[in-house]
Amino acid sequence: MIEDTATRPLLGPPPVRHWPALDIAGTEFDPVLAELMREGPVSRVQLPHGEGWAWLVTRYDDVKAVTNDPRFTRAPVVDRQVTRLAPHFKPKRGSLAFADQPEHNRLRSAVAPAFTLRGVELLRSRAQDTLNEMVDELLADGPPADLTARILEPFPIAVVSEVMGVPAADRERMSAWTRQIVSSSGGAEASARAKDGMYGWFAEAIRSRYGSTEEDVISLLGAAVGRGDISEEEAIGLVGPLQIGGEAVTANTGQMLFLLLTRPGLLERLRAEPDVRPRAIDELLRYIPHRTAVGLARIAQEDVEIHGVRISAGDAVYVSYLAANRDPEVFPDPERIDFDRTPNPHVAFGHGPHYCMGGLLARMQTELLIDTLVDRLPGLRLAVPPQEVPWRRSTLIRGPEALPVAW
Repeated sequence: MIEDTATRPLLGPPPVRHWPALDIAGTEFDPVLAELMREGPVSRVQLPHGEGWAWLVTRYDDVKAVTNDPRFTRAPVVDRQVTRLAPHFKPKRGSLAFADQPEHNRLRSAVAPAFTLRGVELLRSRAQDTLNEMVDELLADGPPADLTARILEPFPIAVVSEVMGVPAADRERMSAWTRQIVSSSGGAEASARAKDGMYGWFAEAIRSRYGSTEEDVISLLGAAVGRGDISEEEAIGLVGPLQIGGEAVTANTGQMLFLLLTRPGLLERLRAEPDVRPRAIDELLRYIPHRTAVGLARIAQEDVEIHGVRISAGDAVYVSYLAANRDPEVFPDPERIDFDRTPNPHVAFGHGPHYCMGGLLARMQTELLIDTLVDRLPGLRLAVPPQEVPWRRSTLIRGPEALPVAW
């Protein structure tokens, strides 16, 4: 917990632990993160790239406190080579991910209409139709099939592209750029080329929609730039991460289905008890190791004490939502998947001002995918032994590279 530094003696800093980029197959929890959690609530880590070390906060209450505390800010990270997982670091100025208040609210308001509960629910019927068409084709072709290639990748691309306003003819190119950006395997040059291609495309699209009254994201941004509410640079910085968000749905649902297919009792319960599915999705979101290591750092703007450890002004600080979701003080028996867990206040979509803007959209897509695949593919099973399912390597977002199934 965050305390007044005068209330208790300060402890010495913990040792700096090297945290390598692990390629973990399956849904195993990162063993280095598990060790750090056992060692204490506040650690110091050095990731494979960048400079120096950073603090790591893992307890649920502390993660929520740091992410909602204006003394820990994102904007200064843009100008620093904070120790990090990715070999390349080229943030776009104006990016919502690196904005602090009040700039964060100003930027977020430009695209918020596309991500309201009402807006997402209006999209649900069209998204279901799109998914039904994909499943119809899958059934017509028959088993076996790669569920990732046939459903889990193209469906989120189609949905997020509709929300963004990306024409169908450009969606495959957008998907290729996205895959390269979230992978670290191609190095800095390949990632930079992909970012330049994506952001160049968005720049032209935004310029073409000044004065638009449509409610897709590109039109909203074009209109906002046209009114002078935000700059073109800010609009481009906003749009890329929103487009990339569809990749997370592919990886997350891939992990969920792998878990269900390797624990048939869980899958059978979803078939037999449809009413349990909303709780089940929350529990799966809590449980899956969504990403490799940690995401974006924050910088302390003044000295802050957490659990007797002084974090000095200027220090980099990471939080781990994965660790927070396994905190036994909040989630009893956290290693067990419990569809009856209630309450389940997981932080899979983040917390505080940087709570995932696309969280409602991601949740809606996840619900449609789980419901449709469970109901329409009776006898769904892996077509290969679990150990032969290939997993993404050298990537920031964890998930199966392919999911071979039969039914």
